[in-house]
Amino acid sequence: MNPTDTPEIAKVGTAARVAVSVCVGDGIGPEITAAVLEVLKAAGARLDIETVEIGEKVYLQGVSSGISDAAWASLKRTRLLLKGPLTTPQGGGYKSVNVTLRKTMGLFANVRPVATFHPFVPTMHPEMNVVIVRENEEDLYAGIEHRQTTDVTQCLKLITEPGTRKIVHYAFEYARHHGRRKVTCFTKDNIMKMTDGLFHRIFDEIATDYPEIAADHMIVDIGAARLAARPGKFDVIVAPNLYGDIISDIAAEVAGSVGLAGSANIGDTIAMFEAVHGSAPDIAGRDMANPSGMLEAAVQMLTHIGQGEVAENVRNAWLATLEDGIHTADIVGEFTTRKVGTRAFAEAIVARMGKRPVKLPAAALAQARPMKLAPLAPRTAKPIEKRLVGVDIFLDFADLRPALLGARITEALPRSATLKFITNRGVKVWPHGFDETFCTNHWRSRFMPSEVQAEHGGANDAWVLAIMQSLAASGLEVIKIEKLYTFDGEPGFAQAQGE
Repeated sequence: MNPTDTPEIAKVGTAARVAVSVCVGDGIGPEITAAVLEVLKAAGARLDIETVEIGEKVYLQGVSSGISDAAWASLKRTRLLLKGPLTTPQGGGYKSVNVTLRKTMGLFANVRPVATFHPFVPTMHPEMNVVIVRENEEDLYAGIEHRQTTDVTQCLKLITEPGTRKIVHYAFEYARHHGRRKVTCFTKDNIMKMTDGLFHRIFDEIATDYPEIAADHMIVDIGAARLAARPGKFDVIVAPNLYGDIISDIAAEVAGSVGLAGSANIGDTIAMFEAVHGSAPDIAGRDMANPSGMLEAAVQMLTHIGQGEVAENVRNAWLATLEDGIHTADIVGEFTTRKVGTRAFAEAIVARMGKRPVKLPAAALAQARPMKLAPLAPRTAKPIEKRLVGVDIFLDFADLRPALLGARITEALPRSATLKFITNRGVKVWPHGFDETFCTNHWRSRFMPSEVQAEHGGANDAWVLAIMQSLAASGLEVIKIEKLYTFDGEPGFAQAQGE
């Protein structure tokens, strides 16, 4: 099964009706979903809609995931979801339902095209036409967080080799399928040398399989700045999850409004389509929201399931509406002839069904082929020697004097271990630290085998446990450990800042 084929299409072809699960969402979701479904019906989309309950309402009914059993059953059956925006509480509350859906269904690629509609939608960058391919399952969005001391919390950033290979491969395949000329990778591997370094390294490796496509890399901070200032320099951007989320919103706003951007979430056998923007509860129920982002997502969905002629009809009617100056509040500008609400905007699109834009480039999707992802080249498996060489043990210690902690640890240590350094928030503070370094009650102590232990085979699990037991016996509180490994002799751990 290709990542752009649904089971129904694979079996019965493009003329068939296709079952799709539809979630209206939270906030403005019901309004924009109703508007989009009205347009799709008028365009003749061959869809059998199954409405499902997902989001805040379900959570408040006592379902902690925010996704009802009936919704899961529908998704397993249709393998296709058109979703309104969902509310995610800030700073607490239930987990992101969006992330749960993407990860549970294996939707590894988030595809967010962003183009301008100059001069009918105000923008400073009329040349912008970029596609952001965002890794969708890992990175900091794994949501693995812990409060470890009274002062310190952590979030684990997970970047995997197979996950990175899948998304980078997809980005280049997307560029090839759509005739794009360049793929740019955004990371922060000057700081996160292991996680983002892995992403960058695999990007460079896979790029060699696509000699006809230019490939370059940018540090995400300057890359985001240039995307905002000179978006015409970019074609396809591939990025880890968090960066991709941020820069796609930047791109959408630069193009004219985040309300105009849709996205596709692609997995091996399931796909989900949604607007880029959130649920906007401040304008919910006021008939103000722009349904364009969700409509653009629906156009992506129609192309994905082989109903390209319907997708073309919808998009051209929408472009004609923009061109005629019928605009929602977020895109009002010099060329606006009539400011309308959500319902009136949908009605205007329906009224222009069958029309094509005159000045904006018309959509030509009738003959568009759903993207068929070429198989990812298998990796040559080779044995890797993984060897335990040390351990980082994290301590909760209220006294903020590194010298005192160093003395306590040294006194407690068994003869089998040596204390190499202590860091606080990543900065080496013992031995030979600076008094000016700000410290909290969260300390990392790095231990290596002593000469005595080296003569007995070096580091092992019993050695790690002996260190932990000695520290605990001395009254020091261990809150976390990280074993230190080498892989084929190369360190699998970072140096301390100042080491």
